[in-house]
Amino acid sequence: MSVRVALLTKDQLDRLPARSRQVVEYRKSGLSLNHIQGCPLDCAYCIRHTYGLWDERQPRAIMTDEAAVEELVGHRYFTPHVTPIQLFNRATEPFLPAVRPHTFAVLEDLDARGLTNHVLVITRHSLKPEDADRLNQLRSLKVTLLFTYSGIDDPKIEPYPSAVAAASLKLMSAPAQRKYRTVLYWRPLVPGLNDSPEHLDTAFQLAAHADATVFTGLFYRNEIADYYRANGLPEPYEDTARRKIVPETLEARVLSRFGTQSPLFRKTSCAVSYAHGLPDYNGHYGIRELCDICPLGQLVRCKSAYRVPAADRIWKTAQAVPEARGVVVTDITERAAVVSGLATEQPRYYLQHALGFQVHDIRHPHHERRHGRADIGWKGGNHND
Repeated sequence: MSVRVALLTKDQLDRLPARSRQVVEYRKSGLSLNHIQGCPLDCAYCIRHTYGLWDERQPRAIMTDEAAVEELVGHRYFTPHVTPIQLFNRATEPFLPAVRPHTFAVLEDLDARGLTNHVLVITRHSLKPEDADRLNQLRSLKVTLLFTYSGIDDPKIEPYPSAVAAASLKLMSAPAQRKYRTVLYWRPLVPGLNDSPEHLDTAFQLAAHADATVFTGLFYRNEIADYYRANGLPEPYEDTARRKIVPETLEARVLSRFGTQSPLFRKTSCAVSYAHGLPDYNGHYGIRELCDICPLGQLVRCKSAYRVPAADRIWKTAQAVPEARGVVVTDITERAAVVSGLATEQPRYYLQHALGFQVHDIRHPHHERRHGRADIGWKGGNHND
């Protein structure tokens, strides 16, 4: 299929920040494909700030869809039927009118190969009935649409209204027979901004339309904080953090509002796996405090698939990718394997998905009850993580 947005010239490509030129990159919930970059929606907290792409408002392609898919399936981190995939989740909106044809081109190419991998498509845009029809033509992929909804009504922070995502979630969840799944991706929750009782009630009512709901907080990195200050936006926290911020009291209020009336999860992979009736592909089952809100049936699925790997299996799995070959397993418990010797986060994600078991870097400990979240807003949390 021909490119629907303009291809960057070599000179334009050379001027992009180095990290943004990396078309395939492992992120926590999957191997991320981002050969189209640029978005006009201008959400103030967008991750594009950290990639040096904030000023790229017009979607442009680094390469063709066909070349991008080949790079994805040929990547050293990709395992057919195993590796979860995320599509256009770093630098554009997958259902922008100009980007939508590329989204379907990639999905249909992957599906035609008979791949059964999870594919996560995160959107806040307006979807159409024909989008549901086209997604239902896919035969193999396990596709999940995650609708980013915050309820933030300050146009300086979120110019593109959350009501659009809410309407799209309802539309795409309505068909009684559908092969894809829908998740209410309730984020970012920020104290004092979108956590009033009315906000929580609205999200609870919206969750009734989705197959599952996952809630999470704000990535408040240095680049995003700089943008907030430069534009006179109210700063949500005094400090920044490398992980998402979900204060303890905010989580308690969310859990209290939802109770056990709707499938609610703390982790994206948990919600996605539940929606497809499968055990969590990230192996969170060992982190028992994450599971205390999970439906009983999902706990049974995850327990049945859960295996604690031996150190030699972790080491052998690591030999498949060069940047993981120096891994040293320092500890293995029912919760996770703790390792050292990994230069970046990407090989850690590879190991996690290959093993179906949590793998933690000794440099970045996962604290009890705030697993994978920043210390900000938690008792005993006294440093930036």
